[in-house]
Amino acid sequence: MNAKVRILLVDDEEPFVMNLSRLLQNRNFEVVTALDGFEALAAMRGAPAFDVAVLDVKMPGMDGMATLKALKKLSPQTEVIMLTGHATLKSGIQAIREGAFDFLMKPCDIEDLTTKIREAYDVETMRRHPVLWPRNKVAEIIHCTFERLAPDDRLADALEVFNEENGARAAETAYILDS
Repeated sequence: MNAKVRILLVDDEEPFVMNLSRLLQNRNFEVVTALDGFEALAAMRGAPAFDVAVLDVKMPGMDGMATLKALKKLSPQTEVIMLTGHATLKSGIQAIREGAFDFLMKPCDIEDLTTKIREAYDVETMRRHPVLWPRNKVAEIIHCTFERLAPDDRLADALEVFNEENGARAAETAYILDS
């Protein structure tokens, strides 16, 4: 990867932010930190666009969902990875609907997080410059194989949450990506 990926790291736990920032910088990422949603939005306004934002869900003041919405309004091309220790299926679905690239649980393995950051960066870069990418790479993101969800599968709960929120508009098919 030639270009340094610019990351905005947002979490209200300062020791966690400082440690994760150092780990990401050691992996050749450019990292800017913020300790709450308001600080994150100020950083977005005062700097060149970020490629990826890693955003905590539970924060005092402006929570992660509100920050996600505001961030996507300011910079729709910035991919957002939600990172939380308080995840529910419902909050994960809501985050994806609001434009999050992915939703990960804390504690998260640093290698898993860096892989997700690189995937988000690749998607963001392809959207900006689609002709610069090999067709097979773009196809990997657009096309993937699907398996039907068995009625007794625990992931069937996702359909119930989806149907609760969408009522009659709910789709008959759900695609759940597992990496």
